[in-house]
Amino acid sequence: MTIIERPSTEVAVAGAVPVGVKPSEALGVFKRPAASSSWRDWVVTVDHKKLGIMYGVAAFVFFLIGGVEALLIRLQLIAPDGKVLNADQYNQMFTMHATTMVFLFVMPMAAAFANYFIPLQIGARDVAFPRINAFGFWCFLFGGLFLNSSWFLGGGADGGWFMYAPNSSTLFSPSHGVDFWTMGLQITGIASLTGAINLIVTILNMRAPGMKMMRMPIFTWMVLVTQFLLLFAIPVITVALFLLTFQRSFDATFFDVASGADPLLWQHLFWIFGHPEVYILILPSFGIVSEVIPVFSKKPLFGYPIVAMSGAAIGFVGWGVWAHHMFASGLGPVSVTVFSMSTMAIAVPTGVKIVNWVMTMWGGKLTFAVPMLFAIGLVTQFTIGGLSGVTHAVAPSDTQQTDTYYIVAHFHYVLFGGAVFGLFAGFYYWWPKMFGRRLSESIGKWNFWLMVIGMNMTFGPMHILGLQGQPRRMFVWTEARAGEGLFNFGFWNQISSIGSFILGIGVLLFLVNIFYTHKMKKGALTSNDPWDARTLEWMTDSPPKEHNFDVIPQVSHLDEFFHRKYEQDSA
Repeated sequence: MTIIERPSTEVAVAGAVPVGVKPSEALGVFKRPAASSSWRDWVVTVDHKKLGIMYGVAAFVFFLIGGVEALLIRLQLIAPDGKVLNADQYNQMFTMHATTMVFLFVMPMAAAFANYFIPLQIGARDVAFPRINAFGFWCFLFGGLFLNSSWFLGGGADGGWFMYAPNSSTLFSPSHGVDFWTMGLQITGIASLTGAINLIVTILNMRAPGMKMMRMPIFTWMVLVTQFLLLFAIPVITVALFLLTFQRSFDATFFDVASGADPLLWQHLFWIFGHPEVYILILPSFGIVSEVIPVFSKKPLFGYPIVAMSGAAIGFVGWGVWAHHMFASGLGPVSVTVFSMSTMAIAVPTGVKIVNWVMTMWGGKLTFAVPMLFAIGLVTQFTIGGLSGVTHAVAPSDTQQTDTYYIVAHFHYVLFGGAVFGLFAGFYYWWPKMFGRRLSESIGKWNFWLMVIGMNMTFGPMHILGLQGQPRRMFVWTEARAGEGLFNFGFWNQISSIGSFILGIGVLLFLVNIFYTHKMKKGALTSNDPWDARTLEWMTDSPPKEHNFDVIPQVSHLDEFFHRKYEQDSA
């Protein structure tokens, strides 16, 4: 620990501390953090709250980069015979867009919230390994920069975000973009592994006295499940990336079918990682909305044990569904049947969460503040994405939909309509605690509605395009292929492209809101508990002190802070 050194009684009695020297300084190298904000303090910090903010800022910058890449993709498809990008540039753009959004935005933004709020939610003064925590952040940042440096050194990776081998070999991708991709992900993977170990140890060993597992906030539960998923998933993709690196750089033959390699080896390795990765992306957002909805419904979370255990069930069953990404690869009827059944099964714990959130709102005194709007946005849009996802559990349906825009629509409803909307709910919910000011509600509602409209205009038409047969990653369409009426590729592509720019404007309004709140000092200064919340982080100052709690809280209830506020009323 780096924050809570206590002066030795023996030293104090013996008078061994010189006059003018703080007791903590006399104890050795681990000084108490000071409330300083110079750039040097941010660079060398091991404070979990500062590191959380640094994760968040870096991830949001990558989000903007990924957003620009997405707009270029949609600009290419807004008109027939698009000339914005050529075929190779288009391949690079969608590959780097997906990689950036998955590995450099959603994952680290969830890590930002986890780093900042997990110690606060469990009544701890820091994480278990503060210096490893700082090391993980710098690995993430430099890994992301290394990955994106390929744009300036020959071009980005161009094999799609799942980089199927042997299509990603030097024969088909001769530039060094794929090499930057493999090494960049290896570096960011170090951050994920160190963060997973750190948060698991923190949650299991550093909870406040009396905080049993079934008294933890749901956000803490979902982060814990996510870290176990990371702990076992990252080594799998690490092995795959090393094999691909050796194949490309040292003429190894791991994916060379002519040399006896299994043509499906990469697909199995990637998707054994890749489908748990979906839950790594979405579970933290599930945790966020499980905190937000009860607060703005003025009710405890309906079925808390079921929500917690359904998250754990998702983490367990999620390891048994990876091959539904491979139904078109010739797995055979037995494998297809087994993975179809497991894919249907995992919809159950996910659907349970939807029911619990709806029942929490049912009969509550709802307040439609911006965090609540984004939480409801997640519930509705993730439900749409989940329903389209269930169709992929049916192998004949999945075989027709594979590699069409229907798939693109599905995973964007899940990951943008779900994960990203959950993160925005977290921004607006926890912003007063992190920075001491509430973001503007009026700008926030414009932010929300433009994102909802843009999101559904962008990805809703892709269901139709996919069912019409438009393949994903098609870089150009012509008037001759446009068709007529509902079968008009051109019309739906244009609607989708217009929607993407509305979505982009909505995201930019979030930055406007930050500027309006802080630079123009228009945001209301907040109390320590502006939402009448339920969990321990709202007991601290806004923003919290360096050591979080003056006195470690004693926990005797689920939603301990809420009970402390209202136990006299209920008595």
